[in-house]
Amino acid sequence: MLKILHTADWHLGHRLHGVSRKYEHEIFLNWLLEQIEERNADALIIAGDIFDSANPPASAQSIFYDFLVKARNCSQTLDIIIIGGNHDSAARLDAPSQLFQSLGIHVVGGLTWLDNRTIDWQRMIVPITDKQGEIQAICGVMPFIRNADLPQMTSEECGDLNDPLIQGVAELYKLLLDQMQEYKMKYQLSNSIGQILTGHCYMVGTEISELSERRILGGNQHALPSNIFDKSINYVALGHLHKAQKVNHSHKETIIRYSGSPIPLSFTERNYKHQVSQIILNTDSCLTGDELIKTGNHVDVEEIIIPRAIAIQSIPERGYIKLNELEEKIKSYDFESDQNEKNKLSSPLLEIKVQLDKPEPDLRQQIETILEGLNVRLLKVSIHYPGKNEALADNIPQTRLEELHPEEVFKKCYQRNFEQKLPDKMMTLFQQLLESVEESQ
Repeated sequence: MLKILHTADWHLGHRLHGVSRKYEHEIFLNWLLEQIEERNADALIIAGDIFDSANPPASAQSIFYDFLVKARNCSQTLDIIIIGGNHDSAARLDAPSQLFQSLGIHVVGGLTWLDNRTIDWQRMIVPITDKQGEIQAICGVMPFIRNADLPQMTSEECGDLNDPLIQGVAELYKLLLDQMQEYKMKYQLSNSIGQILTGHCYMVGTEISELSERRILGGNQHALPSNIFDKSINYVALGHLHKAQKVNHSHKETIIRYSGSPIPLSFTERNYKHQVSQIILNTDSCLTGDELIKTGNHVDVEEIIIPRAIAIQSIPERGYIKLNELEEKIKSYDFESDQNEKNKLSSPLLEIKVQLDKPEPDLRQQIETILEGLNVRLLKVSIHYPGKNEALADNIPQTRLEELHPEEVFKKCYQRNFEQKLPDKMMTLFQQLLESVEESQ
């Protein structure tokens, strides 16, 4: 039996409207160390977006390396598997990979190409052992796949998937699975051992947080279908989506799951049940050969809810409130007084959503006056103008530039200048350009 903890999307170095999340990340990582020890975990999978940017601050890198040292000291037999996400610099993660490997930490920041223009598959296959050192599963470690990594395919070569980009991803996973089978043959491993995959991608039928995530595959379709994963796989540990969720698919033998982020990365995520997934893989009574493909290993998944270090609140919870009603609304919340000089690092973070008939130049100052004396931090003021006639019936709230992803800005600029929808090919080229810029930072 194997116990594997699956987490992702830490986004170390993240700032929410200018406020550092360092305190919350430290609380989470200390909690995760406790879970590793208390649950006697055999492996830890971190499925991408370790950092919030390709060039994270030194403090974020320090937190990351400090955690790895403590995790290794916590359990000498723990297998640690880390992949790069779309926010990470593959080169930055891969730089210390040889040092990490000597410590039992397996890092695959991005695909590595050998001199003969083939992928270095060897570094992407990691055995997972139990406490006795016996191999109970192998993990195919696939990082975030960039457009430049995809094999060139024509529409005619796509088959049922009907999209060169999606077919390219499916082909890479097929090649990885082939290499996993060769690995089992090379080391004479039983067909009954577990098979796990990682990934950092956006899947069909999942729920996305529009303010924190972006669709990261170009082309006509942004989402990957679940049938890119072979039904012989027991568990697929995914990153990218911040809401923990299971991916629906046709074959029940495989569990495909996002662990979600450990903390809310926008106010839209404040009600998510942030968690770490514990996978219990029972290999004691597994079948072999063709029967394995039909039934698979028995996998149980437990959702371990992460304690919230800081309260994140939108007032009101739904809709917008008139400014003259805000003070009374604030009184209905049980906010503590700051007269005792409470620790500001743990004070609640607030978004106030106000409905106005006309602009109020000193709006933020008015709101701060209402909040004066309370142990809270005002991070965001959202404004909504309801309009006065039918022509304004859409009631679109104001959007700050910092809340838009680069793709959204590019799309809006194109539509404004050319009065037509942005072509898919143009968006794909822009995403490739954006990836190269992020990698160079």
